[in-house]
Amino acid sequence: MKQLSQIYLLLLLVTGLTGCATASYYGQAVSGHFGLIMAGEPVDQLIAEDGTSADLKQKLMLSQQARAFARDVLALPVDDAFTEFVRLDRPWVVVNLVAVPEFSLRPHRWCYPVLGCQAYRGYFDLDDARLEQRKFDRRGYDTFIGGVTAYSTLGWFDDPLHSGFTDLAQGRMVALMFHELAHRVLYIEGDTAFNESFATAVELEGLKLWSTRSGDPDLFERALQRLRQRNQTLALVQATASQLDALYAQHGQLPEPALRERKSELLAQLAQDYVTLSAQWSQPGPLGSRPEGLNNARIALFRQYNQYVPGFRQLLRDQGGQFPAFYQAVERLSRLPERQRSARLAELSERFEEDL
Repeated sequence: MKQLSQIYLLLLLVTGLTGCATASYYGQAVSGHFGLIMAGEPVDQLIAEDGTSADLKQKLMLSQQARAFARDVLALPVDDAFTEFVRLDRPWVVVNLVAVPEFSLRPHRWCYPVLGCQAYRGYFDLDDARLEQRKFDRRGYDTFIGGVTAYSTLGWFDDPLHSGFTDLAQGRMVALMFHELAHRVLYIEGDTAFNESFATAVELEGLKLWSTRSGDPDLFERALQRLRQRNQTLALVQATASQLDALYAQHGQLPEPALRERKSELLAQLAQDYVTLSAQWSQPGPLGSRPEGLNNARIALFRQYNQYVPGFRQLLRDQGGQFPAFYQAVERLSRLPERQRSARLAELSERFEEDL
């Protein structure tokens, strides 16, 4: 009942303070989350039912063990999150739309109550996302719609577990739970790199402890491999982004057909370089096996995540591996002006060395 009251209050707030089109967007967001809550079934009840498949029952039991571990060992604010289960009829829970001008890498930003401004807009209905996408397509923007496995309401609501989690391999499900719970600790409006790097650091360090105690160290090693693959991909993307920035700086000096041709060449080279790099990996990379549709929007989205993960992991080490002290240190860091906290995280990252 507490969650329903919060949802109705939030819906009244956003519809009262915004115009019709914006209120319609918030309406779908609130009703989408409301639909998830209403569809939830108690996890403990499903575990006890004979009709629950053995595979799902095993994943649900694992989720509750991970939930208790997050609370007791990682000191995460779990509350009643992940105590309800929702069976989704799709592989994603929401989709995100990103829109970037044809000759720029600066994405369009949408601003929201509480969350601040973000370079993406989330939708529970794919058709709604495509309707908004077409508006930007008509303006000549590069656009991208990507599925999102999970999201956090930052502790405002008790987020449910759903089949997007349980369809993952065990280690990835546990890691994703740690990641989403970490967002409940701290969130800075508009600073995606800080927020996601922090949550990823908690995910990694939490999975490291989990894998040690569960007797399966490969869980952590596979997670590290995924992070290394993402960082190697990010290096390729950043190199291409630098070339594109230099190219787009000539907009107004070079004819647009020439800009488009060179842009196409750079993106094709990025795709080829990624295919060559990913051929060495033992598991799929962050852009899949053969990336298609690379454009400004996909590059802008990819560049937002994980750059400060080593810095946050070093900060945890500086606190002796004590998570409550670490969260306090992160909170102090969050109060610094953006330039200062970025510089501090860069300095911490330079000190970090992976334990092998």
